[in-house]
Amino acid sequence: MASEPMSGAGGVPLSARQRIIDTAYELFSREGLRAVGVDRIIDESGVARKTFYRHFPSKEDLILAFLEVRGQRWTHAWLEAEMQRLGDTPRERLLAAFDALDEWFRRADFESCSLIAAAFEVRDPGAPVHQAAVRELEGVRQVVLAAALAAGARDPESLAYQVQILMMGAIVSATRQDLEAARRAREMAELLLDHHQLR
Repeated sequence: MASEPMSGAGGVPLSARQRIIDTAYELFSREGLRAVGVDRIIDESGVARKTFYRHFPSKEDLILAFLEVRGQRWTHAWLEAEMQRLGDTPRERLLAAFDALDEWFRRADFESCSLIAAAFEVRDPGAPVHQAAVRELEGVRQVVLAAALAAGARDPESLAYQVQILMMGAIVSATRQDLEAARRAREMAELLLDHHQLR
């Protein structure tokens, strides 16, 4: 889910702010929040230090912007869209989440989940970064919940939590090189859907 940091659609130059965000997106996604410093982002985005701090007074401000963009790009532009593309019925769309994850895990640029990583890297529940990561993870659950509601699940809230737990577990397992993680999780998800009487 990486993006080209220096130019937008049709080769139109990106604004300094967008270059910073896109560069941070690439680096934070691949290497984590703590491992990437502001100096490196400034250098690789090609903006002046003063310009960087005009848009993002602190690294935390940039991380919060990154997490919001990650939610938009990963959760909605990719996962939700893939669920719609791969599944014709609500039940199929719930299972399609695991098919999408399976394709992602096998890509050379698979970089794990930045939302989960951020929640672990900043564990203080009162910290803005932790809260933002939790909020974006809730956005993922809302996508699953919408499919569960559309499928007529008898307890859609519970099902959404259960499916998301399987998704997050699969992502963590794939991070340790288990390329079959999504397929294994999909098998468990099918049992869950049967339990919730989704046909």
